[in-house]
Amino acid sequence: MWGANFIPNYGEEVAMLLFGIGFANLLFQKNLIKKIIGLNIMDTAVYLFLAIKGYISGRVAPIVVNGVQSVEAYINPIPSGLVLTGIVVSVSVTALMLSLTVRLYKRYHTLDLDEISNQLRREGL
Repeated sequence: MWGANFIPNYGEEVAMLLFGIGFANLLFQKNLIKKIIGLNIMDTAVYLFLAIKGYISGRVAPIVVNGVQSVEAYINPIPSGLVLTGIVVSVSVTALMLSLTVRLYKRYHTLDLDEISNQLRREGL
């Protein structure tokens, strides 16, 4: 029913499910805060996917211990570095989006995008 690769790849499937939830939230919500939450869920799904793809069972972090210098003993550190960099960028983007949302709320007294759009049309912008 599920196929031979469903159980071994459950992490990738969870990441895809999370990405879909975040994307649907981003598309269908009218509230700006909920859209920001949806974008953060999508970010988390991408980080989970990269972390899963960078992990190799039976290998350890690339820190030379006990003189083992074989490449086959360690995982690739690049996906971990990408995840850490992505988290820093995501926090910065989230802070910027939240600050712009606060400014929009102070001006239009709502977080509903349709209502903000209607007010902009009434103002002639």
